[in-house]
Amino acid sequence: MAAKHKVLIANRGEIAVRIIRTCREMGVGSVAVYSDADRDALHVDMADQAFRLGPPAASRSYLSIEAIIDAARKAKATLVHPGYGFLAERSAFAQAVTEAGLTFVGPSAEAIERMGDKAAARRAADAAGMPIVPGTPNPVDVAQAKKQAPRIGYPLLVKAAFGGGGKGMHVVRDADHLEESLKRAAREAQSYFGRPEIILERYVESAHHVEAQVLADSHGNVSFVGERDCSVQRRHQKLIEETPSPLFDDAIRGRFAEAAISLTRETGYVNAGTIEAILDEDGSFYFLEMNTRLQVEHTVTEMVTGYDLVALQLRVAIGEKVELDPQPRGAAIQCRINAEDPGRNFLPGPGRITRYEEPGGPFVRVDSGVTAGKEIPGDYDSMIAKLIVAGEDRETARRRMLRALDEFVIEGVPTTIPVHRWILETKAFRASTHTTTWLERALAGTDMPAQVDLQPAAPPSTPMRPTDVLVEVDGRRVPVRIFDERREAAPKPPSPRDAHHGEHVHGEIRAPMQGTIVKVLIEKGQELRAGDVICILEAMKMENHVASSREGEVTDLPIRAGQVVETGQLLAVID
Repeated sequence: MAAKHKVLIANRGEIAVRIIRTCREMGVGSVAVYSDADRDALHVDMADQAFRLGPPAASRSYLSIEAIIDAARKAKATLVHPGYGFLAERSAFAQAVTEAGLTFVGPSAEAIERMGDKAAARRAADAAGMPIVPGTPNPVDVAQAKKQAPRIGYPLLVKAAFGGGGKGMHVVRDADHLEESLKRAAREAQSYFGRPEIILERYVESAHHVEAQVLADSHGNVSFVGERDCSVQRRHQKLIEETPSPLFDDAIRGRFAEAAISLTRETGYVNAGTIEAILDEDGSFYFLEMNTRLQVEHTVTEMVTGYDLVALQLRVAIGEKVELDPQPRGAAIQCRINAEDPGRNFLPGPGRITRYEEPGGPFVRVDSGVTAGKEIPGDYDSMIAKLIVAGEDRETARRRMLRALDEFVIEGVPTTIPVHRWILETKAFRASTHTTTWLERALAGTDMPAQVDLQPAAPPSTPMRPTDVLVEVDGRRVPVRIFDERREAAPKPPSPRDAHHGEHVHGEIRAPMQGTIVKVLIEKGQELRAGDVICILEAMKMENHVASSREGEVTDLPIRAGQVVETGQLLAVID
C-alpha cells in the first residue's frame, strides 16, 4: 500500500488504537478524531495527527458527519475507516465520504442501506437461499408492530430496524408486556441509531449465535474466512466469542460457508462483513442480519488464520485484488473487558484507571484503549479492552484464557473479569451446552461479590508530576508537557461505587453513576412502593432503571428528562 495514503479513523477507544497499529505497520499515516471527553485518550496520543470534533455528546462529535469530513479535509486524509459503532453502518456517512473525494473503508452506501435495513436484508437472504425466521417484512412503528405481533407469535424478538450490537433489542413473551417493550425498543433505536423503526421476529429458544466472516473485493473474489460462536450473551450483548464454533462439523460449516458466500454475492457486497445467524439444536441455522462493518470479535478470526483483517480492508478499499485461501489452525477465545460490576447487576462504572497491567505470554493478545491514569468517560460504550488467546484446541485456549485473566490487573473501576473467570469454569461452557439465554439464568443462582474499594489509598507524598496541556490550533490537537514543582497532586476522583445503591439515609435516592436522565417515571407527591422505578438513567450506552428500596411519598424530585447527572447526585427524596 502506497505511503501516500493517510487514514482517518472515525472512531475512538480500542478499535481506533487497533487500526492505528495496522496503519503504522503498513507505512500509512493515521489521523485520530476526538471529543472533549477523549482529549487525553490513548488513540489520540498514538495517532500521527488528531483533530477535535466537539463536545462529549456523541451526537455532536463521533456522530457528526460534517465535523468528521472537515477533520479529514484538514488532515489531507485519503481514506476514512469507520471502525464499528457510531457511523460505521450509516449509509449517509459512506455517501458523504465518497462525495468528499475520499475512500470509505467498507461497503458502498447502497450495500449499507440494503443490508442495514433488517427487513430488506431478510429478503436478500431469502433470495440467496439462506433460511430466515418468521417476522415483519418491513420496518414498522409501535402501532404497526402491535398489529403484527399476533401473526408472528410469542415469544417475540423486538429489534432496532437500523442498528446492531444488541441495542434496542428485547424479548417479549406475552401480550401483556408487548407495548412496553415496543416503546422502549423504539426509544433506544432512536437514541442509538437516529431511527425509531423496529422489526419483529419469532424468538428461537435454546439457540446458539453463530456468524460468518466474509471478505469480498471489487474483482469478484468472495471469501468465507471461518465462523465464530458468540453465544455467551447478557441482554443480547456478547461477552465471550470464539472460533471455531464448538457445534460445527464439516457438513454444517460447508453449508454455512456456501450460504454466506451466496448472500454476499447476491447483494454485490464489497469489503469485510459479518453474516449473523442462530443455530438450533438440530444443526439448522437461520439468518439474523448482516453487519456491514468490522466486528468487535474479528480478533479471534485473525488469531486462527493469521490474517490482518484491517489490512485486508484497506487493500480492498484502494482496489487491490484480494484472493484468500483460509487455513484456520487451532482455536481462539475473546473476552470483552467492560467497565461494569457483575456483582451489582453489571452496573456501569466510569472513572479513572489507577492501575493497569496487561497479561502476556504465548498466544495472548490485548486490544485496549486505555492505560493507567486514563479516564473512562460515561458518555460511551463500557468496553475498555479485549483479551484474546489462541491454543491448539478449545480446551488449551480456555485454560490459557483463565491464566491470562488472572494476570490482568485493572484498578480504579469495576470490570467484568470476575464473571469471565466464572463462565469459563462452568460445566455448560466447557461442554458447549450454553445458549444465548443461558448466562442470565445461570447468574441468577450465583452470589458474585461486588467490587469495592476500587480506589487505592493515596500515598503520603506525591513526587512532582508533569502537567499535560492540550492546545488546539485550527481544530488540531497539540500536546504540551509542563513540569511545575508548585503544582499539587491531583485529588483522588470519587469511586463510581460510592453511591451505587441509589438509596441513602433520610430517604435520599442518588445517582449510582454518571449519566443522562432518559425518562422520569414518578411525580412529586406520589406514593411509592419499594421497587418502583424512579427514573431511567442512560450511562455507557446502557439504560439503567433506578428504583426505590422503600415505600413513601416523593417529597423532592430535582431531576428532568435530558438532564446529565453526576455520581451521587440527588435524584429524589422519599419520605
